[in-house]
Amino acid sequence: MRVLIAPQEFRGSLSADEAAAAIKAGIRAARPAWHLDVLPLSDGGPGFIDALRRAVTADTSAEIVEDALGRKILGRFAVVRGTRTAVVEAAQANGLYHLDPGERDPLRADSFGVGQLITAALATSPPRLIIGLGGSATTDGGSGMARALGARFIGEDGMPLPRGAAALADLARIDWRRPAAFDGVEVIVASDVTNPLLGPDGCAAVYGPQKGASPDQVDILEGALVRYAAVVKRSLGVDVAAIPGGGAAGGLGAGLVAFLGARIRSGLAIVAEATNLRDRVAKADVVVTGEGSFDSQSLQGKATGRLRDLSGEAGKPIVVFCGRTDLAEPDVISLTALEPDREASMRNASPLLETLAARWAAEQPD
Repeated sequence: MRVLIAPQEFRGSLSADEAAAAIKAGIRAARPAWHLDVLPLSDGGPGFIDALRRAVTADTSAEIVEDALGRKILGRFAVVRGTRTAVVEAAQANGLYHLDPGERDPLRADSFGVGQLITAALATSPPRLIIGLGGSATTDGGSGMARALGARFIGEDGMPLPRGAAALADLARIDWRRPAAFDGVEVIVASDVTNPLLGPDGCAAVYGPQKGASPDQVDILEGALVRYAAVVKRSLGVDVAAIPGGGAAGGLGAGLVAFLGARIRSGLAIVAEATNLRDRVAKADVVVTGEGSFDSQSLQGKATGRLRDLSGEAGKPIVVFCGRTDLAEPDVISLTALEPDREASMRNASPLLETLAARWAAEQPD
């Protein structure tokens, strides 16, 4: 039996590498003779740089940047040898994993550190810049990123606005000139989120609660982003309100399109091309994937959902391990089968995942 093990991160519990290692250990314990092809995945969020570096030769650099709350942290970016393509993982700066649950502050959090990472990557003079989005703590429409690159956000009183999403509710104009360093640089956003910036499917409504926003704060964020989108259109001439994928990383996708002329591509497609994912699926007898929460959003462009589609096209069975799910499907197996308590399940995700994988493998025919 040849098994492709290709999970993404279990947010808040395991990286994609850690999840893959747990699944591999469980299957190996039950079926030592099986051939296991291990390929941790990312759709642009945490683990994106590592996923690409498994397939290409790249040099990694580090830069001191600010997290979503303005604290100094060390963020990484990579430059691919040969092509000199620079790869930035936005979550290295604005990732939710940098914050403890009690620190989440969706009204104040901003993406300034992402702009700092982009600046550092741009200093390598790349012809192409890929920016992976996902797992963010921010809902500022990419305004912090743009601020770090030189944009000025002016309020109704003619004074510069403070940083953070909530302040955008008072935005009157944006002063911006794209830096000359971007001339000739192709900017690509890597994300499999298709949500727009605004509306009931927008970044505030759908992802705000995951970043600590209360219902009232979601309304504040939505109102601020409505104002932001209107001023971006007036000041920059770009309508970002309904761009598919513009809501990625709290609207950072929209900001990158508006300020840098970025093109949005599927993050998993980029990783799939680099890792020959389609061929590896074709060679497998069964595909095993997973993520922290497998739900309807997973089926709308996330790595696990897209891998499920790819496996179906190839006629390969697939099983999804997850921390929790609201989908009653036979090929979806949740850690809640072993540990119903969510906090305990997240604390012990690795041994639980290993146990589930072993049980599943033991039940399979040779």
